[in-house]
Amino acid sequence: METLQSIAGHSVKDILAIARSLGWGSADILRAFYRGEPDEDGTNRPLQIQDKKDGPVTAADLAVNRYVLDKLNAALGTEEFGYLSEETYKAKAAPESLPQEWVWIIDPLDGTRDFIDKTGEYAFHLALTRYGRPVLTVVACPELEKLYYATLGGGAFVETRDGNSQPIQVSNRNRLEDLTVVVSRTHRDGRFNHLLQKLPCQNQLAVGSVGGKVAAIVDQRADIYISLSGKSAPKDWDMAAPELILTEAGGSFTQVNGEPLKYNQGDVNQWGCLIASNGACHTELCAESIKILAELDRTEQNRT
Repeated sequence: METLQSIAGHSVKDILAIARSLGWGSADILRAFYRGEPDEDGTNRPLQIQDKKDGPVTAADLAVNRYVLDKLNAALGTEEFGYLSEETYKAKAAPESLPQEWVWIIDPLDGTRDFIDKTGEYAFHLALTRYGRPVLTVVACPELEKLYYATLGGGAFVETRDGNSQPIQVSNRNRLEDLTVVVSRTHRDGRFNHLLQKLPCQNQLAVGSVGGKVAAIVDQRADIYISLSGKSAPKDWDMAAPELILTEAGGSFTQVNGEPLKYNQGDVNQWGCLIASNGACHTELCAESIKILAELDRTEQNRT
């Protein structure tokens, strides 16, 4: 496996230190909004929820996005590094990939609905990609007081507030029937529910945010996460950071046909069926899913 050696003339250790610091800093901002704590000057922090086409956006999203972009720009500049988040993407006149070799992909608040509904299951994602693939990533789960991080070829780790880091590894459960699927409480249409009902693995665990779901897999509380796009699809910033943490912890994360995910391709939508797992039954799980979805499509075509 390829191992990340250096990053645009910087050491991997230095860039990882910046990313981890931003993870904890973002977690603090999100927790302050989540708890309704006043700003440093004593003024209130209203959430100011805006309903957008792809879901709600809050003042917490915008505050973390601004904090991370300001810090990364100040530390690394814009010549060697590109920056992709929902806000920078929306600011463009037309979808286009960023030209830099190294691109930071930022999700300031993954699981906005869970944040608003106070389930506690929200996360912060930060991924550094090179030529469209993640090489260094962070997922912070503020309410768990945990920060997950990984580098390409360097393994995956979980860090607590005291700075203690421990390596993480997915479960070794290897019978499809014994695996637990981590699912959303929302974002589930009829086609996706049909797929879940037909798969051999019927154990389910409800967790919000993609980062939270992958955290459940690397914490060995679950084994599988499936994303099936319908009218909308998850975005680059939903998937890039959790993907590397899962794969460096020994899991697999691919399109249902086994192809790797690609990021910063212009269109940020990750269409289709994406499957993340502990890896043990990944090929079998993908094959079963293809078969079930094909049968469902044939049935629906026969009805029309």
